Amino acid sequence: MGQKISNTSSKRTQNSSFLSFLKRFSPQKPSLDKIVLPRKGVLAKLITPPANKSSDFTRIISDCISFASTRTQEYLVFKDPEGKFQPSPQTLTQVFLMTYMTQSVNQDLTEAFNCTAMTPEQRILLGADWVWAILEKPTKNPKIQIAVQVLHLPDREEAEERAAARKPVSESIQMAQMESRNQNAYERMVDFCTSIGKDCYALFLFFGKRDDKENIYGVLSNNFEAAVGKYDRIDRALIENFLKGLKYFHTPLGMMQAIFTKKTDEALTLMIKFS
Repeated sequence: MGQKISNTSSKRTQNSSFLSFLKRFSPQKPSLDKIVLPRKGVLAKLITPPANKSSDFTRIISDCISFASTRTQEYLVFKDPEGKFQPSPQTLTQVFLMTYMTQSVNQDLTEAFNCTAMTPEQRILLGADWVWAILEKPTKNPKIQIAVQVLHLPDREEAEERAAARKPVSESIQMAQMESRNQNAYERMVDFCTSIGKDCYALFLFFGKRDDKENIYGVLSNNFEAAVGKYDRIDRALIENFLKGLKYFHTPLGMMQAIFTKKTDEALTLMIKFS
C-alpha cells in the first residue's frame, strides 16, 4: 500500500501529462477542454435537458444525490465550540448513504437505479464504498455502474486510521488485506472498473479538499486505466490534480446526463461539484 517517492517537479510533470492524455479521450460534449471556460450553449444543454422520460429519470437520480450531498455537508461543516468533537469519516459516509437510500426509496428509484453498500472486506478488495447501478428491465442486470470511493480530509483519515489500529481485526479482514497488499485503494477501484469495461465508472468523492474543506467534489472517469503502466502509482495526489484551477464543474444532473448520453466504448472524464 506504500507509495513510491519521487521529486516534486517530476511528479507534477507526470500528473500534468496524464491529465492531458485523458483529455484526448474525453467526448466533445462535454469535453475537458471546455470545462474551464464552457460555451454558453454547452452549459445550457447540460442544465436544461430535453423533456422526455430519460431526462426525468436522470433528474430524479441527481436530486437524490444532491439531497444526500446537502445533508452530508451540514455535518462536514459542523464545528464543536469546545473543539472536542467532530463527525468521523465513517459517520460522514454513512450519513450520505443513509440519506441517499431514504430518498431513492421515497422516489421508487431502487428498481431502476440500485445502490449497493460494500462490506468491510469488499471495501478492502475493490476499493469502493458503494456501487450505483442502472438496471436493465426485466432482467435487472447492471447496464451502467458507478463505483464510489469517498476521500476525506487527510487529518480526518489519519485520526480514523489511528483509532482502527487499536481495534481487533477479524480473520476475513486480514485475508482481504493480504490479498490486496500490492495495490492501494485507488488502484484497486480502477482495476475493478477496468475489468467491467467502459460502462463502469470510478467516482472519487472528496468530502472537502485542501483549498475548500466545506464542499463535496468528485472526479469521475471510465478511463483511469490509461495511467496503469504509464505512471508509478494512481494515488490521491494524481486524482486531486484534476480539481486544481478549475472554474467550472459539472452538477450531479450534468454528470448523469453525460453518462446516459455517452456512446458505447467512449471515454468520459468529468469533475463535479456536489454541494
